[in-house]
Amino acid sequence: MKYLFVLLVLTINNVSAQTNNMMIRISEIEIDSNHLKEYNSILQEESRASVQLEKGVIAIYPMYQKENPTQIRILEIYANREAYESHLKTPHFQKYKSSTLKMVKSLKLVDMDNIDAPTMAEIFRKMDI
Repeated sequence: MKYLFVLLVLTINNVSAQTNNMMIRISEIEIDSNHLKEYNSILQEESRASVQLEKGVIAIYPMYQKENPTQIRILEIYANREAYESHLKTPHFQKYKSSTLKMVKSLKLVDMDNIDAPTMAEIFRKMDI
């Protein structure tokens, strides 16, 4: 976990001047409860690989609703649209997509935009890492 946040800080510092080009998305996913444990394991593997191996992936941060763990949300931040498109072609994403297809009950991709881009570079500096 520490490695993820250090990587995020370094990447955000390098990208802070280019925040207008970033692609930000929230994936809203509902998982079949019979497959939740398996899905979470596959998602964790994919998100780690994406952040560690792909320079253009600033963050892939999966979360779940505490009161309804089948409701998954993923904050995705890419350096730009090209980084996102490249991400879709990686072996780890392709493995995630093909192996979880039967587990996903619904998927909604919500494209977002930042309101306070200069603060983004400061977010992880506050963490004691």
